[in-house]
Amino acid sequence: MSLIIYDECINCDVCEPECPNGAISQGEDIYVINPALCTECVGHYDLPQCVEVCPVDCITKDPQHVENQASLYEKYVALTQ
Repeated sequence: MSLIIYDECINCDVCEPECPNGAISQGEDIYVINPALCTECVGHYDLPQCVEVCPVDCITKDPQHVENQASLYEKYVALTQ
């Protein structure tokens, strides 16, 4: 499952540089996560770094983009080749 940033986002700018895949960018009102690039940091870190640094806990799993660990790892391999 990729992650999603909810409306509680305060645009603090701490999540974007933490994403090893460049999946986070500034959206129209808040930061957004591109599900095609989000691996929940699988292959890079043990925990999603954006979730770890978010001061308002507005990042969680996106129910619209369900993926298991194996598919997240496959995406990681494809993105890092």
